[in-house]
Amino acid sequence: MAESFAFEIAAKVLEKLGSAAYERISLAWGVREEFEKLKLTLAAIRAVVLDAEQQQARSLELSLWLQRFKDACYDVEDLIDEFEIQALRRLVLKRGSTGRKVRHFFSGSNPWAFSFRMGYKIKKANEILNEVAAEKAKFHLTEKHETNVIRRERETYSFVKTSSVIGRDEAKQHLVNFLMNPTDGEDIPVLPTVGIGGIGKTTLAQLVFNEESVKSHFVLRIWVCVTEDFDIKQLMIKIIKSATGRECKDMNKEESHKVLQDCLNGKRFFMVLDDVWNEDKKKWSELKDLLCGGAQGSRIIVTTRSRKVATIIGTTPQYDLEHLSYENCLSLFLKLAFKEGEEKQHDNLVRIGEGIVQKCKGVALAVKTLGSLLCSTRVQHEWELLRDSELWKLKQKENDILPALKLSYDHLPWYLKQCFAFCSVFPKDFEFNALFLIPLWMANGFLQSPYENEEPEDIGNQYIQELLSRSFFQQVEEEHILFPTLKMHDLVHDLALSVAQNEVNSCNHYSTGNVRHLWFDLSKQDASQLPKNLGCLQSLFLLDEEGKADKESLIAEVISRSRHLRVLHLSDCSLEKLPNNISYLK
Repeated sequence: MAESFAFEIAAKVLEKLGSAAYERISLAWGVREEFEKLKLTLAAIRAVVLDAEQQQARSLELSLWLQRFKDACYDVEDLIDEFEIQALRRLVLKRGSTGRKVRHFFSGSNPWAFSFRMGYKIKKANEILNEVAAEKAKFHLTEKHETNVIRRERETYSFVKTSSVIGRDEAKQHLVNFLMNPTDGEDIPVLPTVGIGGIGKTTLAQLVFNEESVKSHFVLRIWVCVTEDFDIKQLMIKIIKSATGRECKDMNKEESHKVLQDCLNGKRFFMVLDDVWNEDKKKWSELKDLLCGGAQGSRIIVTTRSRKVATIIGTTPQYDLEHLSYENCLSLFLKLAFKEGEEKQHDNLVRIGEGIVQKCKGVALAVKTLGSLLCSTRVQHEWELLRDSELWKLKQKENDILPALKLSYDHLPWYLKQCFAFCSVFPKDFEFNALFLIPLWMANGFLQSPYENEEPEDIGNQYIQELLSRSFFQQVEEEHILFPTLKMHDLVHDLALSVAQNEVNSCNHYSTGNVRHLWFDLSKQDASQLPKNLGCLQSLFLLDEEGKADKESLIAEVISRSRHLRVLHLSDCSLEKLPNNISYLK
């Protein structure tokens, strides 16, 4: 499922070039004419980019052409940002002393030197874009525009949260019986719940986890999202945090073990290990030995897509979570696509919805995603477009991205697509909130508004509500919290990685292209694994939970090679001081 993402990048750059603020800057620096040429060439290429993106899977040459265009767009964006920075610098200098002005004149960023240097860069950018424009003729591309976007009206950002999960009563009762019924033996009973991605394993486990009878039966309830590498130390840290709220990142393995024993000792606990992939029996035995201090009656439920995992860890027969019945799927779809009772007024849409639900093949996430998407439109043609899409004909492999998710992504406006794709830089199961995410979007220039005086934080909140309402984000915490904790479903994260393609390098994904956004964990990755080309880097998240690496010299090296950083995130990386060359960043 190849994506080039070129349309979104070009749209962002054209949006910047067309803004009133940039009009003033280009006039002030006398570069308006050159940038007008850039704008016209960019717009001409962008007009055929959607057609190119649809055809690129059949042509490597076309895919490379799109990559060149995308890289050229990023170069233009860097140029624009340099002008904005220089305009800000001018404002500051107006308020400064004469001595500072003289020093500034003789520095590398005096206005004449800057104009000369930037004039050369703009000329070079125009040359590259003209070459790209000349090449497009050989691909015989046609102009296409965003026609499939389902937009929401402003002020309609509420989303339906299903308070009761449909069609899982029998499954829920099976799990509750396992938790409550007494058993013999010293080992803690473990029940694996098995099913394909998106079928509702985690939702079922959450339902049982929050059941009142379960809450009162267990002294401790512990929820752990298990990463793919099944790191024992990290699992201990997560268990302790879930059980006590205590952070233990700075502890070594022995210290964590001691705290974990004290935490579980003599207590009847219920633990959910969500999304387990580990097939190494030794690692599982090691974790199980760490949990043996719990009281009689403790229980563990594991959710997994793998039958092999279930065989290794289960002490009772696995519970296979079946596909939802067609009736239950339709009920869930109608609940999400319409307000209560509204479907009676739209028989035509209900009939189309029935066809869409059949194509979801009993997968809850697929039903939920498309129901959430269609709740904002009553246009019959838009419902028919989803039902009749060619994407449904793709051969579905096990653990592939669901066609329903790709369909829903395709119907996002371009500015939401880039915000969503950016989130693939986070590891799977990463939890975040608006206070964390919106500044990252702001720094990368992703927030677009038709209203000049609108606050970027308000735009960012609208984007989050939009992605939440379309099931691209999930709410982890209760609704009444002001800034709820969010995360992405595994399959949604896979989709984000696929559309970001070579632009993102997270700890779960290694990229071969020009990496723009990098998540680098020094406790899991060696500095030699840093991408070779850091000149394109726009976001760097550097982590070092174990505090072993020589971070200062590494950060100094990264900064010397990354002059276009918009985000430098070091809060999970304990530092005594920052390297001096951080002052070179604009």
